[in-house]
Amino acid sequence: MATSFPSAQLSNKNSQEGKVKETAKAHDENVLQKHVAFFDRNHDGIIYPWETYQGFRAIGCGILLSAFSAIFINLGLSRKTRPGKALSIWLPIEVKNIQKAKHGSDSGVYDSEGRFVPSKFEEIFTKHARKHPNALTSDELMGMLKANRVPKDHKGWLASYTEWKILYVLCKDEDGLLHKDIVRAVYDGSLFERMEKEHSEKKKSK
Repeated sequence: MATSFPSAQLSNKNSQEGKVKETAKAHDENVLQKHVAFFDRNHDGIIYPWETYQGFRAIGCGILLSAFSAIFINLGLSRKTRPGKALSIWLPIEVKNIQKAKHGSDSGVYDSEGRFVPSKFEEIFTKHARKHPNALTSDELMGMLKANRVPKDHKGWLASYTEWKILYVLCKDEDGLLHKDIVRAVYDGSLFERMEKEHSEKKKSK
């Protein structure tokens, strides 16, 4: 008969409690701020178009894609993150208010306060990943975007399509699959840091 030692039980209990606390903490934090903080290159809480450009270049994007992304993102988000302030020609994005720029027709993985919603994240794959349970094909990705569309929300459609299309082009594998761990990493912002490190190492090895 197997014997259970109190110390082992306590260790397991503490481990489980730690995971619960960690999950609760992750849900309560404004993960959306972490998602965009990578592009705040000087860490002053403001993201200018040239910082967005620098961020995209840092993860290996070309000049044209980086320039387009900088204009598209900052033009779309600047005013929303600066409530009560006039539109600035410098198109600054205030990181602390990034949840105010949350657009419609999205996956719902970020809630209205910018917190990560695990159940919504899992729905991306339970509902749309047909060929592989933990990855999306190009067609499945498009199916998800169509399913998330809110009627007449054309700006939301465009924003979602652009975000996901760039992610797919940059991060699909050789079989054209966008994997679950990649999508999870982009939501918490860790993917950008990883891509910057990999791009930097490739440049050094040349």
